[in-house]
Amino acid sequence: MIIREILEKDDKAIEQIIKETLESFDLAIEGTAYFDRELSHLSHYYARQPHAAYWVAEKDGKILGGCGIAPFNIDARICELQKLYLIPEAQGQGIAKALMKTALSYAKEYYDHCYLETMIKMDKANGLYRSFGFQKLDKPLGGSVHSIMDVWYMKKLQEESNEENI
Repeated sequence: MIIREILEKDDKAIEQIIKETLESFDLAIEGTAYFDRELSHLSHYYARQPHAAYWVAEKDGKILGGCGIAPFNIDARICELQKLYLIPEAQGQGIAKALMKTALSYAKEYYDHCYLETMIKMDKANGLYRSFGFQKLDKPLGGSVHSIMDVWYMKKLQEESNEENI
């Protein structure tokens, strides 16, 4: 398996993975990534933003999933971990952890904190975020666009953590 930055040829596969995952949680609804305008062209979306990137995990030419980092509040040096999704058969193999390590390593170069939003019903994702030192917030940060999300996390990027041992 390799982890690399997204290319235009990956856009359709990542869009399908994100949509199918959200559908499996009954989250194909307004206020989720399912209806993000940029979903069908993530490679261009991340390339256009400063200090942003999206990585895909690929094995034998097949896209297994992806994860992105984008600015959330540049003045406060906060980025957002975005669109971490895997195909079902790739789950439980450490691929999400590898994508997270890649994304957070990149984020540390430009930001002091990393924010993310998710849903409580996504148990495995919540456990993953907590294992990487993300702390649960009581409410979303101002400027959030995914209004339906019901769990929010923040991680201080410059502190030492146990994520290297995961």
